Amino acid sequence: MPPEDWTQTLTAGPLLAIAAGAIAVLLFLIIRLKLHAFLALILVSLLTALVAGIPTGSIVEVLTTSFGSTLATVALLVALGAMLGRLVETSGGAQVMADYLIGKFGEKRAPLALGIASLIFGFPIFFDAGLVVMLPIVFSVGRKLGGSLLLYGLPVAGAFSVMHIFVPPHPGPVAATEFLGANIGIVIALGLVAAIPTWYVTAYLFSRYVGKRITLPIPSILGTADEEQIQNPPKFSTVVLILLLPLVLIFANTGLDALGAAGTVDRDNPAVQALRAVGATPIALLITVLVASWVLGRRRGLSGTALEKTLDSALGPVCSVILITGAGGMFGGVLRATGIGDALADVLGDLGLPVIVAGFLIAAILRVAQGSATVALTTAAGLIAPAVAAGGFSSVELAAIVVAVAAGSVVLSHVNDSGFWLVGRFFEMDVKTTLRTWTVMETAIGVMGFAIAALVFAVA
Repeated sequence: MPPEDWTQTLTAGPLLAIAAGAIAVLLFLIIRLKLHAFLALILVSLLTALVAGIPTGSIVEVLTTSFGSTLATVALLVALGAMLGRLVETSGGAQVMADYLIGKFGEKRAPLALGIASLIFGFPIFFDAGLVVMLPIVFSVGRKLGGSLLLYGLPVAGAFSVMHIFVPPHPGPVAATEFLGANIGIVIALGLVAAIPTWYVTAYLFSRYVGKRITLPIPSILGTADEEQIQNPPKFSTVVLILLLPLVLIFANTGLDALGAAGTVDRDNPAVQALRAVGATPIALLITVLVASWVLGRRRGLSGTALEKTLDSALGPVCSVILITGAGGMFGGVLRATGIGDALADVLGDLGLPVIVAGFLIAAILRVAQGSATVALTTAAGLIAPAVAAGGFSSVELAAIVVAVAAGSVVLSHVNDSGFWLVGRFFEMDVKTTLRTWTVMETAIGVMGFAIAALVFAVA
């Protein structure tokens, strides 16, 4: 990162112009010149760092640190999730799940069923891990019923997004709750009040609207099952139990973390630390992949060599997704290093807006400026914390402020957001289509979530 003795001398105006210009150049390179997104992101990140005045000797460190920190979050989750998804797909488990959902809910309500299942899975599981695990089932339902991928994919992606943004134990709302002194139980309750109707309108109903207007074929990025491999498909209950395993492990981790924060359990106890390690998302997914390898592979008669090839076949297609997502994180990291988000937040903080509105707008500006929703949420919460502490708000009002700031942190996902590239590449959408679908949905999630939070704040 930039050396500690370096201080950004540019004001908010020039920094905003640099960020806008960088985004415009990036879109031009990808959309008009058809330059590969990975190369375009690296090139624009380098040019942005130079123009913004980051010391030349520190630029490579800024690029590689931001790239590496994003990969540290994404690579293991996507790779392990893809392996699990490949096992579920090739064993016939995804088809079994698809047939069950269609049989129980009917063809017309299959997208609704997928979304509801994702809301449940999304309570403890991070956005990217949950999405990758659910995609084989989404693709299987889409192949069986036909129609645009958006009809089935957006309700699922939107479900994981709203849970990740609004509801503890996800890191953003947890950190904001601590910064603002809110009650975690009330934040969970109000987060669900905001998340569920917001998902229904902005993800499920939006998917029905846009799915009729934009036709996307079902991708083959996670592979497809052939007839020979699905002669002995697993039972529906077996597939559900395998998919619930990471849910249970991760939920145990977050539960122990909450109990530790409350002083109910000793965080330094070796047994507690061991259980929390097992429930960490990468470890939970690793355990699940190993269990699935036995249950969906060896126990069904798949040889060791065939199982190895099945798992290996999952990694090749997602390498591009991982690298482009990492490069998106690099671009966001460069924008953070320039200080544009902090400069704009300071300007906005001096306007004298109501604290709930200021929190939403500061989080939104930080989100647009640097890409990460979690960074935007936690930073905005820290910036408004003094005003909140002096405001004498009730517990419900504090929870509403947390949800409002969370809503701001999700709007306008674009090319500096790693999630933008993750969804776009898995759905095999070009940048323009991703902006028309994913970006619009994320913005609608933020606006409706803020409206609900503001209404609760007004009547509390």
